[in-house]
Formats: sequence, structure tokens, C-alpha cells
Amino acid sequence: MSEADLTEEDVAYIATTGFGRYNVPFRDLQVTEITSAARAAAFLFPGTRAVLDIGAQSTRAIKVAEGGRVKEFKTNDKCAAGAGAFVERAARYLEIGLEEVGELSLRAQAPQTISSVCAVLAESEIINHVSAGQPVENIVGGIHESLASRALTLLRRVGLEREVTFVGGVARQQGMVEALEKTLGMPVNVSGEPEFVGALGAALLALQRLQKRSANGAAAGN
Repeated sequence: MSEADLTEEDVAYIATTGFGRYNVPFRDLQVTEITSAARAAAFLFPGTRAVLDIGAQSTRAIKVAEGGRVKEFKTNDKCAAGAGAFVERAARYLEIGLEEVGELSLRAQAPQTISSVCAVLAESEIINHVSAGQPVENIVGGIHESLASRALTLLRRVGLEREVTFVGGVARQQGMVEALEKTLGMPVNVSGEPEFVGALGAALLALQRLQKRSANGAAAGN
């Protein structure tokens, strides 16, 4: 707020989203991650018909109608090695910074297969690749290809569309973006700050509610 030169008095409506959305007692509206991601993706890229959201805890494929209305969605299994937290744990084990993962993945010459859908077993595969002397680049390249493969499965379950928007923190990793595009066989939309797309969606929905409330108030006064 300070960067935008705003104060508390400038805030007219508060919407929350994400896993902690119920932990804000002064909220006016709570929005699911699915609804907020779909709304923002359609706002940023109006042609969006499918959204892939890979965050820390889960991966979601969302089929959307014009304007960002959710038609259908699928979420990965809770144990699946298909979310950002797995990438973070892998980076920690490989002793690299999370911000390095995307660039290292781009340099992979022979991405190593990570086939386990369980995060614990997938980590064991990573350990085996390290023990076999595989370069870090090939291991993280394999991690991204594994995530992309699981994402394709989810997108097919909702009906893969020709314009996909990729959101969530993992979308910041260029290696993941390229692995996804290779797996899907088409380019994907990625915004400049994909980790904040959900927040944007919540803000757009808050604005809509506020405008509706103002319109109803004006109508009642006439």
C-alpha cells in the first residue's frame, strides 16, 4: 500500500484468497484460489480457456468460459510430487537456490526421469540420480518435465484448450515454462508476476462486488 501511496482510509473493500483466506477476520469477501485464478487469467489474457495453477501446495487445471467463469476444475493428489513445495525441497537437497532452478533447467542436456507420483518416492529418485553422478541441470530438468507431464494429465481431464494461461509461483521458472510448452505442444500465457495472479483475481471480484453494492445503494436512494 505504501508503494501505491495508499492508506487504510483508501481501502473500500477487502477480498482474501488462498489457503489463509479465512484467517483475515476483517475481510468483506473470501474467494477460492480456483475462482480468483480463473478471473484474473481471463482479465490478463481474454482468450484464456484453460488455466494451469501450480502453487506451493497443489496443482490445479481449470476450464474457463469467456470472462473467467469456472466451468470445471481438477486438482492433483495431495501426496503428488506435482507442486511448488516439492521443487523447493528438491532445490534444498541439491543445495541450490530456488531462484536458480529455472535457469539450470534450461541448461539440461539429458533431463532425468522422475516417475514417482508420491513426493517421498520422487525425492528418493532424485537422491539416486545424484548418487549416479548426474549433473544438477539434468535433475532439475527432469523435475520440470515431470511436473509438466502431470499438468498435461490434469488439463486433459478438464478438456485441454488451445489457449492455456500458466499461473502460480512455479510459473516464474522459465525452465518450467519451456518444459510445459514442449509437453503441451503449444505456447502458454504467463504474466509478469504469475505468483500474484490469484490476488489480482480476488481484487477484481472485490471491485465487482463494490460496484454492485454502490449501484444498489444508488438505486435505493432514487
